[in-house]
Amino acid sequence: MSVAMFAAVGAGIAVVACIGAGIGIGIATAGLIQSIARQPEATGRIIPWFFVGAALAESTAIYGLVISLMLITKIT
Repeated sequence: MSVAMFAAVGAGIAVVACIGAGIGIGIATAGLIQSIARQPEATGRIIPWFFVGAALAESTAIYGLVISLMLITKIT
C-alpha cells in the first residue's frame, strides 16, 4: 500500500466536508426563511447572524477543499 493511495483516500474524505457544509447552509437558509415568515419585524436582527453562520460553514468547506488539494498535489 503506497502513500499515494492513502493520500487519494484522504482527499476523498476531505471533500465530504464540502457536502456537510452545503447541507448545513441549506438547513440554515430554511430556518432563516421560516423565522422571517413568522416574525418579519425581526429580519434586521436575524440576517446578520445568518451570514456569520454561513461564513463559518463555508470556511469548513474551504478547509476541506484546501486539504484535499494539498493531498492531491502530494500524489503527483
